[in-house]
Amino acid sequence: MTSIRELLGKTARFFLLKLPLAFIAISLAWVVILRWVPVWFTPLMISRSIEYRDDETFRTHKKWRSYEMISPELSKAVIASEDNLFTTHNGFDWKEMKKAVKDHLEKGKKLRGASTISQQTAKNVFLLPSHSFVRKAFEAWFTLLIELIWGKERILEVYLNVAEMGKGIYGAEAAAREIFGKSASGLTRYESSLIAACLPNPISRNAGRPSAYVSKRAGQIRNLIPNIEYPEWIDGK
Repeated sequence: MTSIRELLGKTARFFLLKLPLAFIAISLAWVVILRWVPVWFTPLMISRSIEYRDDETFRTHKKWRSYEMISPELSKAVIASEDNLFTTHNGFDWKEMKKAVKDHLEKGKKLRGASTISQQTAKNVFLLPSHSFVRKAFEAWFTLLIELIWGKERILEVYLNVAEMGKGIYGAEAAAREIFGKSASGLTRYESSLIAACLPNPISRNAGRPSAYVSKRAGQIRNLIPNIEYPEWIDGK
């Protein structure tokens, strides 16, 4: 007969050793597979479909496109808008994170995410949307993995294919077709900056019918693009 001590020991080994090792193995395999396989759906897409299940007008629009089939203007615009240091940091912008915490503690400002494109990609692809510290820990783990296994070009390729860019619109190809009636390869700097300006809140902002704020933000993004040094691969070279 199993004693309570043995039962407690087995339970402790399961939660402290076997379960973490299984998670590490599964998450590693998952990331390695998606290094080569297109990401066809994400937890956010499923969550939105449930959220809008009673909305008869809601449709999910998504079509995977390789990096070479997406306008480099969109790559430049999202980097200018979301993560100026994307091509040089290791997945985390520690300076911005410290500044966000400082502003929160000293100035009472709302704690902002300061998430990099790498972090946003990890969150979109692998995790359900939430704001818990546990999710942030998992986000950090997956961010480290994709930085090590995918590299910057693959991270940006996935981000441009899964990012929410409107109600039911995910990725560059769907956004380009639904908003501007063209393929992602033909997006101009002006159109790309409008899409990038909507990324922080794509449900309430509309790149096709930009508000005064979105137009102003898009202009700021266009002005910032020439001041950022991009590697050659951004232009597909």
